[in-house]
Amino acid sequence: MSTGRAGVRAGVTDWAIAVCVAATLLVTGLSGQNSATNLDLFGYALLAAGGLVLAARRRAPVPVLAVTGLCAVGYQAAGFDVPAVAYLCAVYAAVRAGHRTVTVAVSVIMLAALPFAALASGLHDTGEALAQARGALELAWLVAAGAAGEALRQAERRAEEAEHTREETARRRANEERLRIARELHDSLTHQISVIKVQAEVAVHVARKRGEQVPEALLVIQEAGREATRELRATLQALRDDDTTPPRGLDHVPELVERARTVGLDATLTVEGQRHDVPAAVSRTVYRIVQESLTNIARHASAATASVRIDYRPDALAIRVDDDGKATPDTVPVPGVGLLGMRERVTALGGRLRAAPRGEGGFTVHAELPVDRTS
Repeated sequence: MSTGRAGVRAGVTDWAIAVCVAATLLVTGLSGQNSATNLDLFGYALLAAGGLVLAARRRAPVPVLAVTGLCAVGYQAAGFDVPAVAYLCAVYAAVRAGHRTVTVAVSVIMLAALPFAALASGLHDTGEALAQARGALELAWLVAAGAAGEALRQAERRAEEAEHTREETARRRANEERLRIARELHDSLTHQISVIKVQAEVAVHVARKRGEQVPEALLVIQEAGREATRELRATLQALRDDDTTPPRGLDHVPELVERARTVGLDATLTVEGQRHDVPAAVSRTVYRIVQESLTNIARHASAATASVRIDYRPDALAIRVDDDGKATPDTVPVPGVGLLGMRERVTALGGRLRAAPRGEGGFTVHAELPVDRTS
């Protein structure tokens, strides 16, 4: 939107300059001492056209250069001894746009054509014709206009290169920081999680080999270790590859619900509304909300049942996780790291999160995430 407003302002500025130049040319033409045969509508039309065409100099600098040059030669031939101000503006615009060779070629033609235009206006003395042509387009002003355009073009190019360099530097630093975080996670967590997973699997194997009943808690630890290993591996891969596709999302929510059932929680999943594609960030946030909610229920709620409801709305995605645990309306929830993480994720996406005890007992987590389906 800001780019559109800038374009409108530039267009208004271009038209203002074009009108001012056209008015200057017309006033200069009217103030000249021209014979009655030369004061005709054709000459004034060329003066006006030469100025007004400058409104298009940003979009079509080379055609504007040609038109202003033809207009200058035309009104000189019609007897209007008026400086080629519009052509100088066109030279500046063309050189600024990078058309240096074309500008030099057209300017050489202009310098050669103006004396003939002066002769065509009725002058019979070659010296006077050359003097009039020189007055209409001074070489020094022509060089100055081209130099100004080139200087500004170089300045804009250097600014673009500097901006590109800053972006590359920022991107490189972000990549370095991402790799550093990946290394830290790998060094600090991978070994410990691997030890937990291996020890749990060994304990389960030994218990089964002896014919003993495997404790439910040990099976939960084994499955949690496997899941943590998969999650950590996916996270490290995303950090190293800068992959914007989340490793886990809406499609994996049924796995979370099924895993909750394996630990003795009667969990259900309900999907409402017409399903549609959602942004990757929203999909991953939904997965994390459900994952953290079910984990908290299994660890702290002492609940027997849990329900997960996902509601697809036209402009939002709603997620609600309820349990029948020990929380009561008088219970003051203690915001742990998991709840804070959920709230940060939802807030970052412009959504809302409510996590509080239910009136009929138990706890509820309700999040609404906006979905921009027009992008």
